[in-house]
This record gives sequence, structure tokens and C-alpha cells, in this order.
Amino acid sequence: MSKLYPVGVQNFEGLIHDGYVYVDKTAQIYELFNTNKYYFLSRPRRFGKSLLLSTLEAYAQGKKELFKGLALEKLEKDWTVYPVLHLDLNTQKYDSPESLTNVLEENVRNWEALYGASSAEIGVARRFQGLIRRACEQTGRRVVILIDEYDKPMLQAIGNEALQNEYRSTLKAFYGALKSMDGCIRFALLTGVTKFGKVSVFSDLNNLMDISMDDRYVEICGISEKEVHAYFEEDIHALATATGLTYEETCAELQANYDGYHFTENAVGMYNPFSLLNTFAKKKFGSYWFETGTPTYLVELLKLHHYPIEDLEHIVTSQPVLDSIDTASTDPIPVIYQSGYLTIKGYNKMFENYTLGFPNREVEQGFFKFLLPNYASVSVSKSPYQIQCFVEEVMAGKVDDFFDRLKTMFADIPYELARDREVHYQNILYIIFKLMGFYVQVEYHTSRGRIDLVLQTQDYVYVMEFKLNGSADEALAQIREKGYAAPFAKDSRTVYRIGVNFSDELRNIQEVKVEAR
Repeated sequence: MSKLYPVGVQNFEGLIHDGYVYVDKTAQIYELFNTNKYYFLSRPRRFGKSLLLSTLEAYAQGKKELFKGLALEKLEKDWTVYPVLHLDLNTQKYDSPESLTNVLEENVRNWEALYGASSAEIGVARRFQGLIRRACEQTGRRVVILIDEYDKPMLQAIGNEALQNEYRSTLKAFYGALKSMDGCIRFALLTGVTKFGKVSVFSDLNNLMDISMDDRYVEICGISEKEVHAYFEEDIHALATATGLTYEETCAELQANYDGYHFTENAVGMYNPFSLLNTFAKKKFGSYWFETGTPTYLVELLKLHHYPIEDLEHIVTSQPVLDSIDTASTDPIPVIYQSGYLTIKGYNKMFENYTLGFPNREVEQGFFKFLLPNYASVSVSKSPYQIQCFVEEVMAGKVDDFFDRLKTMFADIPYELARDREVHYQNILYIIFKLMGFYVQVEYHTSRGRIDLVLQTQDYVYVMEFKLNGSADEALAQIREKGYAAPFAKDSRTVYRIGVNFSDELRNIQEVKVEAR
């Protein structure tokens, strides 16, 4: 039989029974379970959080036979059976107050079928509290509580303050049972993409240990470089054969596309497991993680706060900013970081500041591809083709065609963007040229009030200057005065100096002037 890759497989028992590859995380799971009591872990989506909780559930239920040959088999001696309450909030679309209540109600009813109910307990929070007590009393064992994607309702309600408040109120009461029933709880782990600071999980449970940025557990989800070679060495060779690359080139491509997640300043880079496993299964490189879900809430945050997209590439911030999300904040960076679209690239020990950046090519390219139709007048289906046309026109020296296409991108800019139109122009330009940069050499520099850009291909060099409510002549004059084209004075390629002016009145490009050498 060919190797089975657990793509999207989140149930540990099924994974083991069906013979899927399992990257052994059980030594860390054993340490987690036997070191502390309450934990929180934030990781990007599709990073193995659900499988982690399922593995913990099997361990807590004493299913020793599932761990044969794994590290935990030798570490655990007692195999005590605990009652487990496992709540998964990932399966519902949260668009009304009832949608969250219904999910909680369904889970509580299922648990009550096992441990009984009390008519004196009104509301899901009180019933959850009673369930923890009864499960402990009836089994003689303290309860293990596992909550998957605790923040899913909060994330889906970003931008809807009323709904956020409803969800916060419901979750505050529900999770409050963890503190009130402390004596009946053996272990609790809550996972999610983000950490909302104003949900009571974090404001009330002051004994909750956050291991999201803990060196001891950086490898508990995801796949490290060492694990790639320990578990998938044959697969790398098979992928190399299928793609026509050498072994070394294949390793480099895997690393460039899927590695690069750093969860502390000293941590090894972690591969995105979903994309890595898909690549080995299909023997083809692709944007697998990004294609499984569009970060709509991230785009809404960026647009809501008129965030300059180029600033995403130059972020220096502190741990408190990364560590918690305040839903009233105007800073989208903590959400973008915790969602996995940015990661730690460097650390300044003196100032205790983190430098952030895109973890790898899949995320960077996928993020900008997703942004383009959300900012410019181009459909999702036509967006990749538009970028292809831009690149082909630049490589062929078709300046007029290039700018005609660019004008279509600026058509129909909404009037509500008027007060931040300059930021919107810059964002569209930055996204377009960033995507082109995956195919041609782009140097892009901006400052308040101006943009200068250099595109280089095998045959052409384009030096561009953009103005807002000025003139194309002014833009060309600036190229000359600042010497932007000077580095290419002795270049054998055709050099174009291009001045571009945007008009607020037209809400588009008004004038383009070109000088060729």
C-alpha cells in the first residue's frame, strides 16, 4: 500500500487505526498533561490543534493500545481513565447570537446524556458547571476539558460590535465554569487562532498558562525540519522525481514555500503541516493552506482602519502587542500575526522588540493574491490573469497597454474612501507590484506624498514616479532631479522614465508621460 497522509484528518484514534503517518508529538503531550493544569495554545488554522486535542482525549481516556510504538507508551505507567468534556467550536458559522448558544446547547445536552441533568441549572453556563461536578462525582476522577477553536465566534464577528458583545457575554459565563469548578478539574486546554484579551478565559483565569510563545512547546503543532527528514525522507525523493528537481532543490523549495513559522525568538522554524502533507500526497507544490480558507476578517480589519499595506513588511513590535487582541483596537497586526500570516523574523534583546514578516512564499503570495480583488476593480477569478498580463506587458515593453490595464484597477473606487484615497491608491499599487515581484525584479519605495518604483526585466528598466493631484511633468522632473535612473546610465537595456499623476476628481490615473533612452 502507498503511504497514507493525514490531510485534514483530525481524529487521533481513526488516524492510528487506519494507518496514517503520525508525527509523534506524544512526549510533549505527556509533559503538558503532567506539568500543569490549565493551558492555552494559539496557532494558525490547519496547524494540528484539533489533532492535538484528539490525541490528548485518547490519552486521558486511557486508550493505551493507540499509543503502541509512540513515546507516550513508555512514559505513562498508570493509564488512568478520566471523564473528558471535549467542545469543538470550529464547525459552526457564527452570524447570530443563537448560533453560538445552539452549539453550546447541543454539546451540553450530549454530556447530560452521560452524566445527568438538574432542573435547577438554568442556562448553558450553569449546566456546564453542574456537568463538571457530576462527571467528577460519578467517575471518582477529576475532569479533562478540551476546547477547540474557542475564538471562532469572536473572529467571525469582527466588525460587528453588537454581536461581539453578545458572544463575549455568553463565553464569559460559559468559560467561567472552569474557575468555579477548579477542584473537579484535572486538566484543561483551550486552543484557538487568536487571544482575545477581554474574554474572561484570560481575564478571570489568572492561573491559565499560555504556551503560545513558550520555548518548551514550539514543536507541539506543526512539523520541524528534523521531523521532515525523520518521517518523510522517501517522500522528498519521490517529490523530486515527480517535479524534475534534484533532492537539494526539492528541500529548498519545501523550505521556501512551507517552512518559516517561528513562535518564539529562539525557536526552530516550523513547517505548515497541511501544505507539507498535501505536497507529498499529490507530489506537486501548491498553495494548499491558503486555498482552504480566505482571511476575510483580516481584509475587513485592514480596510476598516485604512492600514498602509506596505507597512506589513516593516513591523517592529513588542510581546504585549502580539500576546493579546483587544476587539476595540485599531491595530490589525496582532490578529494578522496570531492568524499565521506574519511570524517572528527577529528579536532585539535590548529593547525586547520583535521584527515580523511573512513566514514563507505560500503565505506571502497567497495573501497579496487575496488582497487584490478586495482593493481593486477586478474579480477574484480574473485577478491571476490580470497579474499575468501585467508581467507579460512589462516584459514586452508595452507601456501603454500596461497603464491602460492599471487604470481599470482604479475604476470605481468607493466614495467612502475619499478621506483616505491616497492610502487606497498606494495600497492598490503596492499589491499589484508586490505580486509582479514574484516574476520580475521590483524595487518599491514610498514616503508621504510620493511613490517611486523601479521594475527590471531582461530587456527593460522602468523608473516610475507617482503623484496625487500634481502633474506627470512634475513626476518626471523628480526622477531627473533625484537621479532615480542614474544607476542604469550605462545599462544596455531600454530605460523608461515614467511620470504618473492621479486625480482625486477622476478617482483614477489622469496623465502618464514617458521618456525612453
